[in-house]
Amino acid sequence: FLCLDGGSEAVHILARMRRLLVLVSAIIFVDAMLYTALTPLVPDYANEFDLSKTGAGLLIAAFGAGALLGGIPGGIAAARFGPKHAVVGGLVLLAVASFAFALAGDAVGLGVARFVQGFSSTVTWAGALAWVSSTAPREQRGEVLGIAFGAAVAGAILGPMFGGGAEAVGIRASFGTLGVVALGFAVLALLGRSTPCEPLTAAGLKRAFRDTRFLGGLWLNTLPAMLFGTLVVLAPLALDDAGWSTLLIATVFFASGLVEVVINPYLGRATDRHGRLLPIRIALVGSIAVALALAAASEPLLIAFLVGGAAVTFGALYTPGMALTSHRADSTGLAQGLAFGFMNSSWALGALIGPSLGGALAEARGDPAPYLVGAGLCALTLAATWRVAAGEMRPREA
Repeated sequence: FLCLDGGSEAVHILARMRRLLVLVSAIIFVDAMLYTALTPLVPDYANEFDLSKTGAGLLIAAFGAGALLGGIPGGIAAARFGPKHAVVGGLVLLAVASFAFALAGDAVGLGVARFVQGFSSTVTWAGALAWVSSTAPREQRGEVLGIAFGAAVAGAILGPMFGGGAEAVGIRASFGTLGVVALGFAVLALLGRSTPCEPLTAAGLKRAFRDTRFLGGLWLNTLPAMLFGTLVVLAPLALDDAGWSTLLIATVFFASGLVEVVINPYLGRATDRHGRLLPIRIALVGSIAVALALAAASEPLLIAFLVGGAAVTFGALYTPGMALTSHRADSTGLAQGLAFGFMNSSWALGALIGPSLGGALAEARGDPAPYLVGAGLCALTLAATWRVAAGEMRPREA
């Protein structure tokens, strides 16, 4: 996966990189699984606590709210104290949140636990992504991030299956076990090799936020989070109304992400070799088509099929967006940890807006309305790629 010439030192570097990538991928896998585990449980919680679509959306959005608050502090912690320590701290907090979720007995308790989960998640991600990106060669960073994000997708698609199984096995036992797993990963991360802390400079921060490509990378994490946030509220409720069981809904989301797991490393490799602009445009066109189809769909089988299409098209925006954020951080002198902290906050903003406003808009105007808004945002983003490319991007950097 990495081509390194030289003697035993090169072999040791390669082995360390692989071990780190496996550890980071496993951590991100568990974190992402916890995020999506709530998806098939939404109808049951909505019935148990008498939640409207707006209330269900707010419950899901609590994760995004915590992530929004934790993104920048997590990035600062990763830069100032080192990525490893940020990962360890995030995992310990994630374990606490998992135990709280297991013990929660009402909607408020669940919402608070989800809020803490979101906060801890962005701290962990900022450290984990800065850890691997600062260790990998620049010319292979997209592939490394694609592999790590592929693990996140795997966790995200297994999350609904975990949630569906948790209903059968028991919420307390399932989420309590997940908390123990998070503590175990914290110990493994603590034993890992540290990387140097990064300097935090006002000049680098100013240059980054004057760079349209850096801002574009952040937006490419906000947009799909908004789209997915809307989807995970409306699709499970629509399938539940059609009489589908929790486990069957979980199976839909599990099956939908299998292809995405496979394509993300290849997508990352393609961005390394051919630039990020083409895959971004293809993903945007596909996202427009899927969002419009979801707005028109009413049959449960078609909705289930489109959930799979959304997993591929919406999800294909993340890897080139992450790679673009990381590369532009290097070019502007912004610390990688802080760059990923901003990226996490950008994702969290979408994860907060998507389910909360999407659920409220669907309740007020019907399910097609938020999907149509999402399609419009994708169309505007696609138009913006042409303008930015014409104004400042060289083909190899796009």
